[in-house]
Order: sequence, then C-alpha cells, then structure tokens
Amino acid sequence: MKKYLLLVAVLCASVSFGQTITSKQEDASTAQYELLKKVNQYYPDITLSKSVTNFYADGNIIDSQQDFDLRGTKFSSYKLGIEPDNKKVKFDYVSNETGHVHGDVTIFNGNALRTTFNEKTNQIDVSLNGKSVYLKKL
Repeated sequence: MKKYLLLVAVLCASVSFGQTITSKQEDASTAQYELLKKVNQYYPDITLSKSVTNFYADGNIIDSQQDFDLRGTKFSSYKLGIEPDNKKVKFDYVSNETGHVHGDVTIFNGNALRTTFNEKTNQIDVSLNGKSVYLKKL
C-alpha cells in the first residue's frame, strides 16, 4: 500500500510542476530584429529575416528560431536560434562548400563577438565585429 501511495504522490507532483510549452510563428520583436540586424551587419552569412518561431513556457519566450526554405540555396541545412535575452544568436548550417559550420554571435558593449566551429576544415575562428582575431586549426 505504501508503494502505491508513493507512486501516486510522485505522479501528482510531476504533473503539478509541468510547464505548457507552445510555439507560434510571428514577426520578430523589435529587440529580436535589432539583434539580427546588428549580427547581419558584421556577418552577412547570418540571414536577416523578420519572421521567427517563438517558443513560450507559461507565457514567457524561452527560445526563438527561424525556419528557411532551402530550395535553390547552397545549404542542405540552415538553423538559426535567438536566445531569450536577445544578446546571442546561435547558428548551424551545412553546405558542400563549407561543410558543417556552427557557433554563435554574442553582442556585448555594442560589439559582435562570433565563435565559429568548422568541422570540414577542423578550425575554430573567433571574430570581433567581422574581423578574425583568433584562428586555430585542431
């Protein structure tokens, strides 16, 4: 009997702490678009788009992503995410030309710091405002 009561208690506790996560495709907020515009200014391979899919948990944005129609492009995969604080953009794309490239761009004090990992060339590149400041082949 104690086992059943414990099981019911665990089930009730896990249900009460669950969050409802929803997604909605909508226009980028002003802060999201300003972030994308600033990033695109220095790194034009990061696409500028006004449409995002926002993911909400209990009414608050927890993640934002952009979806792209890749037909007619050089990319076989292209994913772009925006952090909830609108200070960081994460990217992940694949093309025959560049291979698999992923990383992020962070905005701080008006500067755009980009960290890129290229699996085809096996390189790490750190750039500040569009200019490479550190390049390392692994």
